[in-house]
Amino acid sequence: MINIEPIKAFSDNYIWLVTTNEGSIVIDPGESINTLDLLKNKKMHLSAVLITHHHFDHTGGISDLNKNNTLDVYGPNNDIESITKRVINGDVINVIGLSFEIIEIPGHTLDHIAYYSFNEGNPILFCGDTLFSGGCGRIFEGTHEQMHNSLQRLKRLPKNTKIYCGHEYTESNFKFASEVDPLNEDLQLRLNEVKELRKLEIPTLPITLESELKTNPFLRCDNKDIQESIHNRFNTPKIEVDVFKVIREWKDNF
Repeated sequence: MINIEPIKAFSDNYIWLVTTNEGSIVIDPGESINTLDLLKNKKMHLSAVLITHHHFDHTGGISDLNKNNTLDVYGPNNDIESITKRVINGDVINVIGLSFEIIEIPGHTLDHIAYYSFNEGNPILFCGDTLFSGGCGRIFEGTHEQMHNSLQRLKRLPKNTKIYCGHEYTESNFKFASEVDPLNEDLQLRLNEVKELRKLEIPTLPITLESELKTNPFLRCDNKDIQESIHNRFNTPKIEVDVFKVIREWKDNF
């Protein structure tokens, strides 16, 4: 059995708590208070921490969670001293009975990685700030081409992969997506669903890759209708990476 639940942090971050009968791990603990309280109340034992990239809102809680320096803290090759086990693309780690493959996905940051587990036919992906439901991360350190290539890597995962990302940005993402792809009926259905969930303060995640492939414009830059729309609006070549760049820059100022 595997249980995955979000822990809210800051205004819109999610720290993901993953539990099996062998223990618990957290992904991207930007802060520690809510996590420590939950672990104490449920009498859970934390076995490891997984980090996707170096931004403080994904790493700031490591020290408090690891006061006794007994945890394995997995993460990319960056300057975060709290990381004890650095991993690179293609590595496989085993924690609490789960195997995770490391996928390097630069763009948002140059050190960004994702953790993918096939999980006996029920695949899961922890992708930090690279892929969001209805969107993708801002490009702070990498290039548009790097981010596009990273999304293409994730796009090739099994369609039933459940996606767990680092922020609750879904409603604003789909409001923008509706501007990019206004005739997409699947997108409109997803936006309506998201609005209802957020009214009740229910997380919009996880979401399947299959759903994102139908609705997320950043994964659909090869779609002829989107290419035509972006070309007409911005006079952009109907080339996938160019379309991606324009949509990302449009979103930055939306």
